[in-house]
Amino acid sequence: MVQLGLVGLGKMGFNMRERLRAAGHEVVGFDQNPDVSDVSSLADLAKTLDAPRIVWVMVPAGEPTRATVAELAGLLSSGDLIIDGGNSRFTDDSHNAAVLAEQGVKYVDVGVSGGVWGKDNGYGLMAGGDAEDIERAMPIFDALRPEGPREEGFAHAGGVGAGHYAKMVHNGIEYGLMQAYAEGFELLEASDVVDNVPGVIKAWQRGTVVRSWLLDLLIRALEEDPDLGELEGYVEDSGEGRWTLEEAINNSVPAPVISAALFARFASRQEDSSAMRAVAALRNQFGGHSVKKAGE
Repeated sequence: MVQLGLVGLGKMGFNMRERLRAAGHEVVGFDQNPDVSDVSSLADLAKTLDAPRIVWVMVPAGEPTRATVAELAGLLSSGDLIIDGGNSRFTDDSHNAAVLAEQGVKYVDVGVSGGVWGKDNGYGLMAGGDAEDIERAMPIFDALRPEGPREEGFAHAGGVGAGHYAKMVHNGIEYGLMQAYAEGFELLEASDVVDNVPGVIKAWQRGTVVRSWLLDLLIRALEEDPDLGELEGYVEDSGEGRWTLEEAINNSVPAPVISAALFARFASRQEDSSAMRAVAALRNQFGGHSVKKAGE
């Protein structure tokens, strides 16, 4: 049994606390929402835990995570360990580790995949940090990862920053996969040949090379809303796709699928695209192609 502090009890953090407790670990959670928090402050969290302490941070990436790490640095002691399991950019990890090292506090970054299903199915984990710190936290990782061989649900990716880098690439791949399924769905719907689009996609679940958990989730969505008419085609991005492309450029690695998927998300947010108005104007100018006037 391991004692753990968990900061951030949102959709992911709350379920992670439940999974860890079900595995027999003692979890003391803190959240700004007092209805789900076990303690009233980070200071109380630090006082409640026995040294040497382990604190897992699951708050939004960027300044919220940096601020949380900085505050914990003043509350923890030499030999304690902080694990950042949020979607921080890998470049933040060296900064966080340096801030904590001044107090003798250790740091591990973990990319976590599994979403709202992780509580029951387990989470895919990609960790970065020193081997001894990874080993110290292994009972926690083993409780969170899916059942089965450890190497199929957990990887020590490398030094500090490697876990979040691996998760960044994972999410870039996810962008491309989702876009491919989405384009296939749209083409099937646009066709006057196929009548049963949800049935066709469901038939891909077994025996085909495109079967996957993402496909299963698309089928689940189609069962609830066969033409997805209840949704608006507006898609945000949380940053990882952009970071993946920046790294692809930095390393001269071609990534046309991921880039196209990211730009498709940008396009989804445009009610009226200036670029496409320009394309329409050019087609009309050089070829006399018909155009649709605004307001028609």
